[in-house]
Amino acid sequence: MSAVPFLRVQASYEELKEELDDAYGRIMKSGTYVLGEELEAFEAEWAEYCGVRHCVGVGNGLDALHLTLRAMSIGPGDEVIVPSNTYIATWLAVSNSGATPVPVEPESRTCNLDPARIEVAITPRTRAIMPVHLYGTPADMGAILAIARRHGLSVLEDASQAHGATYDGRRCGSLGDAAGFSFYPTKNLGAMGDAGAVTTDSDEIASRVRILRNYGSRVKYMNEAKGWNSRLDPLQAAFLRVKMRYLDEWNSRRRDCAREYLAALVGVPGLDLPVVPESSESAWHVFVVRHPKRDELKAALAAEGVETLMHYPVPPHLSGAYAEMGYGLRSLPVAEDLSRSVLSVPIGPHLSRAQLSTVAEATRMVADRLDSTLNKAAGPFTAFGPSHI
Repeated sequence: MSAVPFLRVQASYEELKEELDDAYGRIMKSGTYVLGEELEAFEAEWAEYCGVRHCVGVGNGLDALHLTLRAMSIGPGDEVIVPSNTYIATWLAVSNSGATPVPVEPESRTCNLDPARIEVAITPRTRAIMPVHLYGTPADMGAILAIARRHGLSVLEDASQAHGATYDGRRCGSLGDAAGFSFYPTKNLGAMGDAGAVTTDSDEIASRVRILRNYGSRVKYMNEAKGWNSRLDPLQAAFLRVKMRYLDEWNSRRRDCAREYLAALVGVPGLDLPVVPESSESAWHVFVVRHPKRDELKAALAAEGVETLMHYPVPPHLSGAYAEMGYGLRSLPVAEDLSRSVLSVPIGPHLSRAQLSTVAEATRMVADRLDSTLNKAAGPFTAFGPSHI
């Protein structure tokens, strides 16, 4: 095992063992293992936390996005604008609805969907924009919503990395017409397995998702639509209710980690640091640096006992899943440059100060060493510039 693992998902259980064990026992004794009061309690609590009227628990984050698009009556023949730089689930949700994902490149500073590029991608078939709050930092929702309203488009947030993040004082999940969350175990608010939810102020969207998640049925054996089986397990809901009480504290610990990284790594040769716009407070789901010799940086850090990950090494348009769309190399150059330069270093509420210092010191040392062989010519991207916490 690495001296500093990227993330120990079991650390949250170790911190909250008594409460999580009690939640497990409560569900086991209840005899209600699908839907029921525990799920309803979580839905009410997560809706209140996000600042919306409705939350609908579903099986995972992909289903949260897919079923919401279905609830918006988006399907074959329609187009949905998505970021070119995101996890493939964002695109898959659109494809699974029968619609076509239309990629738009990100801003170079924030790595989030660039509002300035959206309008040229809108066609008569465009029905929605799906911004992703990538790495835990909100997309520029003010600009995105303004564009959507001008063109009569829906906005569906992919908030799977942004539990507790805020934009202009409002929490992600309450900014668009609806939002999809993943509670995968590695998320800021993570279940003990797959789990997801939809948040919205729309009675119609919430009602429709509730029907679609349950075989298209509101009443047993009375099927109103061709639905799915995607219901958030009450056991996972019970675990999430416990962890939700600690989310703000855990996010505060993440911000402390990010602040220390930014102070320790400023001015490191060849290393670009993340930016959080003044309008936003990031959830710091991951701490992503950029380096033109990313692969060498990753290997050297591993040799120093620091585990890192790449979010994400293959852009969706270059994956086999979307080969039929015919995108070639350099067709979406910003996303491709990011895929070759981004590296996520350990961050989380259970990262110790000693571990953080180890990561920062190793990163500085390795980057300095790489700088001696680094091509001084301008690279494929510019520095992020000053950061904000």
